[in-house]
Formats: sequence, C-alpha cells, structure tokens
Amino acid sequence: MSSKNVLTSPDVLPQDAASAILVGRIWSDKAGGPCPVLVREGRLLDLTEVAVTVSGLLEIDGIAQKLASASSLPDLGSLDDILTGSGGRLLAPIDLQAVKAAGVTFADSMLERVIEEQAKGDSGRAQEVRDRLAPVIGDSLRGVVAGSEKARQVKDLLQSMGMWSQYLEVGIGPDAEIFTKAQPMSSVGCGDDVGIHPISEWNNPEPEVVLAVRSDGRILGATLGNDVNLRDVEGRSALLLGKAKDNNASCSIGPFIRLFHGSFNLEELGKVRVTLRVTGEDGFEMTGESAMEAISRKPADLVAQLRNRNHQYPDGVVLFLGTMFAPVKDRRGVGKGFTHEIGDIVEIGTPLLGRLTNRVARTDDCPEWTFGTRALLRNLADRGLAARI
Repeated sequence: MSSKNVLTSPDVLPQDAASAILVGRIWSDKAGGPCPVLVREGRLLDLTEVAVTVSGLLEIDGIAQKLASASSLPDLGSLDDILTGSGGRLLAPIDLQAVKAAGVTFADSMLERVIEEQAKGDSGRAQEVRDRLAPVIGDSLRGVVAGSEKARQVKDLLQSMGMWSQYLEVGIGPDAEIFTKAQPMSSVGCGDDVGIHPISEWNNPEPEVVLAVRSDGRILGATLGNDVNLRDVEGRSALLLGKAKDNNASCSIGPFIRLFHGSFNLEELGKVRVTLRVTGEDGFEMTGESAMEAISRKPADLVAQLRNRNHQYPDGVVLFLGTMFAPVKDRRGVGKGFTHEIGDIVEIGTPLLGRLTNRVARTDDCPEWTFGTRALLRNLADRGLAARI
C-alpha cells in the first residue's frame, strides 16, 4: 500500500469490534516470527501460550468463550502500529488450514460464468452474449434453490433451449463446485498486494465471505476474502481453473476471523451485505453491494459437501462461499466490461467482519511466497515452540 493508502484500525475492524472475538495472525518483530493474536481495544494480544498456530487454536473446545474471558495475555503492540509496519505486519488470519472455495453459488455470478464460457474468454464479446442470455437464464435462476425440484425443471427448460452449461450444473445441481483456491500458508493479508497474472487482460476481484471450519467440520466463525479471478483464462476452458485461480498473491483473506459468540452466529452471518469498492490510479471508481441471503446453497450445506466421511481436513479448512458480485462496469471501452489495472485499491467490507483492503499488482511483481510449512516449523523450533504444535 502506498503512503496515501495507509490503513488504521477503524478502516479494518468491525463496527462492533468492542464486543467481537477477533482472532488474527501477525509477523511480530519482537517475537521473531508469526503469532496468533486476539484483538482487544485496539491492542494485539499474543496467543502463543494458548496455541502456536491459528489452526491449533481453533481446535480448542469452547475457544470463543475462553478468549472472551482471557486475561493477562502478553501485549504485542497496537493494531495501528502493525498496520503501518512498525514492529511487524498483519498476515492472513490462517496458517495450516486448507484453503478451499465454492464456485457459482450466486445467481449473478452463475450468469457471468456462462457468459465467460460463451465468449471464450473474449471480453469484447461479453456484452453481446450478456444481452442474449440474461433475459432467459438470469430470470430462470432467480430464487432457485440448488438441488431442488424447481432446479431440475429449470435444467430441463434450459437444456431444451440449448442453453445448459457446466456452470449451471454446479450452480443449481445437487453437487457444489468446491476447489482448492490456494495452498496452506500462501494467502496474503489485509494491506498486502494481490496478484494479477500478466497474461490476463480480463480479470476481477471476487468479494466473498469465508468460513473458518475446524477439523471435525464445526463452523467456528468467518472472515472476508478476495478470490482474485482471471476471467479470460477460465473462459477459454474450465480446465484452466487452476491457472485462473491459484497464482502468486492471488488469494487474500482477512483482516481477522470473527468467532461465533454472543449474538454473532451463522444465522446473523447469513444476513450480511458485502460491499465492494475499486478505486484506480486512473480515476476509475466502481462500487457494488450484495446480500448473503441471495446464496443458492446454505453455508452449512456447502461445508457438509466439503468435509464429510469421504474427505477430511485434520488441520482445519477455510471455505470461500462464492462471489456475490460480478463487476461489469466498462473500463477499457464500451462493451468491454470491467478489468483490473495495476495500482487499483480493492476494498471488501461488511460491518460485522470489518474491511479487507489490498492493492493490485502483477503476480511477478508481488513478493514470492517463501514462508511455507517447513519455514514455520523451523521458525517455531528456533523460538523454542516446536514441541507445542
């Protein structure tokens, strides 16, 4: 982030931060490595004595209540200092967890995926395809519950019209699309650059709610994420999903995981409205807002498809719930829709979870990912903490 975009605690914290249980992760110069932290009254309290990883922390039974009543935790400094790089920096609030994502879970994004497919990744054809498909497919998808009898009827109708798509199959069919977004330890945090692959000419942010799930499948809380996407790459072929999704600095999560506690629960999370704001160095500005209530699959159902007797995550997992907003505002010319430019500032926010802010850069200009699991183990060993993993 440039100096004119330096973040402060009000920029990133939930509106009711005083009553929220917020867990995060920072690189602490004082500690000499990454530390799980609890955010309390603008201070970052060291949780290393409770658990040396966020993954391990979330495995503790009743962790939200224990943190709510915890006292005498070491103070690693103020959030404002860390946000300015004084004494360390803010990291993504996860470590050993798998990073998974659910695709095409909202009607608008389903339609846009079909448009990408029909346009073969050519942004110049997107508006023509949108004008042709939106009146039919868009109207058909409104209010359809995935896997329902109504969904089957919509499929029959669209198949008869020659408009069925693999994206609609996972959007409203019985089986959700769940894919690996990024590798454990590779996600960037609030304030970091996010990466766009230099081959891409049509790409976008994907603002999403991200669930924190422990190894037994219990949903413990939520945070925000940016599932950065290359529309032209995925549009050429769905088999290029890995190339479109998993690149250097292409996954942003944060700023903190808010644990379910008090009045904040899965039901309340389902009512949030997530805002997106993109501000470019060229003066371009785009805003949008979407409601979680428009999701086609219940979050608990997605988690059940993610983690079950057929597939487990012993270190826990985070799950992106799918993008609610597919930006289409023209930028490089009439009918070409939205794409990022280097230097864009992307802000994703909702009052209950705070705000995730990142600057857009090329993937080959973002710092290389070098601190993986082996590096973490070495660091903990050097700090005398390896036996506590």
